[in-house]
Amino acid sequence: MRYRLIAALAASAAFAVPASAAQLEVIHWWTSKGESAAVSEFAKAFDNDGQGDKWVDSAIALGETARATVMQRVLGGDPPGAAQFNPGRQYEELISGGKLLDLTDVATEGKWDEIIRPKAIGSACLVDGHWWCVPVNIHSNYWAWYSKPAFEKAGLPEPKSMADFIAAAPKLKESGVIPFAIGGDGNGWQIQLLFQDMVTEALGIAKRDEMYTKKSAEIAGGDEMKGVFTQLRALKQFTDDGYANRNWNDTTNLVITNKAALQVMGDWARGEFAAAGMTGVKDFGCMIGLNEDKPVVSTDGDIIVFFKQNDPQVEAAQKRLAALLISPKVQVAFNNAKGSMPVRGDVDMSTADPCMQKALKAVEDPAKIVTATNRFITENTNQRINELVAQFFADDSITPESATAKFAEIIGSSD
Repeated sequence: MRYRLIAALAASAAFAVPASAAQLEVIHWWTSKGESAAVSEFAKAFDNDGQGDKWVDSAIALGETARATVMQRVLGGDPPGAAQFNPGRQYEELISGGKLLDLTDVATEGKWDEIIRPKAIGSACLVDGHWWCVPVNIHSNYWAWYSKPAFEKAGLPEPKSMADFIAAAPKLKESGVIPFAIGGDGNGWQIQLLFQDMVTEALGIAKRDEMYTKKSAEIAGGDEMKGVFTQLRALKQFTDDGYANRNWNDTTNLVITNKAALQVMGDWARGEFAAAGMTGVKDFGCMIGLNEDKPVVSTDGDIIVFFKQNDPQVEAAQKRLAALLISPKVQVAFNNAKGSMPVRGDVDMSTADPCMQKALKAVEDPAKIVTATNRFITENTNQRINELVAQFFADDSITPESATAKFAEIIGSSD
């Protein structure tokens, strides 16, 4: 009788799990404290979707490494169920090679073309009339985060622009804090983020876009770009010797713990402040667009792609996850933890902190939206710029003139 009972329980357990339930491995690079809290919102929602599905987490630190791992897996015939990418040209060969699952039916049912804003976010996934990915957030690179106590300690007002900050930096240094926090890990991507923000400030949105879209070596080699490299060199004197291999979230932690005054970093840094229990009202401040008088946001962000599988049950689970990622409740939970904005314009973000409120206001104005650099350049060009700005920042013998000439060469020959 005991064995019959066990068999009956086993059978009932089997019937309790829908036949279409599946385990999906998701590769991503959300590894910091704030990012882990955010991605767990996706995992919890999927695991509790009532279908018996299971999120299998594969977190790999650093985007370049994660993307390389994904591509190796795909080439080896062992693709994951899904993977994180950034909007842009990083995954175009996966589309042309027929490796991605077409999500058009899910997008049509969910009316993605109506709910996603701004339209540039959706266009990253809508290629030739088909939806190939799910945009899950709007990230902007154009932020500076600062410690209010650090400025108070130095007897300084809170900065409203990078010019204000540079003027205050010597006094901040005298007060015993690191004025400018930055990190050099991952081939210098943090330095390039700073550099690209400075490029937009120096050239303006229209001229910056012209440089990248027309591959203009003339603009890239002009006096304005020389000024960017000159200012980048000037900022170096206000950082610390430990910057070289430091990752971005450890850099953010210097500001959180009031050891450093200011960091230029994307709005994912806001997730680290939130994870530390800080509100953005009294603990830390933020500058949008690096200049409060000229607020801008970039339409960067994260997208999730799904790889073709041979199992129809797995494909069904992939489409359930795709729909779930963009659902209102999940969008709010994920983005509040991540520090980013939801891609939906119809969700209630009234509880967001003052920094996100600035971004939500700016993103509604097309004139304040900066197209993500990844939309213009390939991964190869991106790496060449990374290497240039990292080497320039590290080596004081490289002049702004020679760095500008090299940058012009990279842009002029970009694909």
